[in-house]
Amino acid sequence: MSVRYPLMIILLFLTFAPPLNANQIANLAFPQHMIADEDATYFIANANGDPGNRENQGFITKVNKEGEVTNLHFIQGGVNSVTLHSPNGMAIVGETLYVADLDTIRGFHKRTGEPMATIPFTQHHCQSLTGLASDIEGTLFVSDTDTNSIYRVDPSKDYTISLLIRDESLSHPHDIAIHPRSGHLMGVGWDDGKIFEIDENGIIHELFVNSFFSGGFYNLDGIDFDQYGTMYVSDMTAGKVWRIRNNQKKEVIAEFLVSPSGLAIDRANHLILVPYLYANGAEINGLERPSNTNIKKKPRSWSDYGMNWFKKDEPQ
Repeated sequence: MSVRYPLMIILLFLTFAPPLNANQIANLAFPQHMIADEDATYFIANANGDPGNRENQGFITKVNKEGEVTNLHFIQGGVNSVTLHSPNGMAIVGETLYVADLDTIRGFHKRTGEPMATIPFTQHHCQSLTGLASDIEGTLFVSDTDTNSIYRVDPSKDYTISLLIRDESLSHPHDIAIHPRSGHLMGVGWDDGKIFEIDENGIIHELFVNSFFSGGFYNLDGIDFDQYGTMYVSDMTAGKVWRIRNNQKKEVIAEFLVSPSGLAIDRANHLILVPYLYANGAEINGLERPSNTNIKKKPRSWSDYGMNWFKKDEPQ
């Protein structure tokens, strides 16, 4: 039996499960990343084949706040002069949706899907652009997994590219995000479950890393923050989504998931967006707010998060 067949069966449970405070999205094609726009419009980057392929068949799906797909192929590689191979991390600056696509950042009009910018990284020998983020000034930051590098791109200067940092301690960074309060660049490393921070001086600070004395993370793929500065990361290999509070207390909010990839947070509506790479699905779900934390409250279950379609069988 192929790997894809049982995942399709799992997806049937995802599709027909009763509503549980979550909106579930099916019929995707290897979704690598999600992002929320300010008007509660969501975009999903689909590799549409093995991640890393160069067949120009990648596409971007548009979803509304109810979790309904309004345009499955909103932007499609090979259609209307669009080139899009294996779209991954995304960032929105003004009216432009930027997408990391292997060796190029591509910009599209977020309302029409029209191509607006092409920023090649071939001169920097990049082949694995994955994470993408923007600061309040509209500067873009992109991670190159294979070379352990993070670059800065300035749209105000004709998309000038400069190397921000290259260091093996980045552990092949898969995703990056800007902390909403400190403005520091944060990221997750694939190799050893590392979470790192880069301060205004370009210094790397390791916040979490697997070692002989500590662990918990495996292959981290996504990172984002809510409006309170709480961090959320997805562990693709372990099948978990973690919440890390400002005091660095970490907790699993969902587990036994199939390949959670580049998650995102809708800060305005306090929702989490999680794509499932090999299940060809995604989810939009609510989050607890800090004011709701109560040690006497009944513990929440997987079904409270709407993620019980991948839950392992429990003893009766």
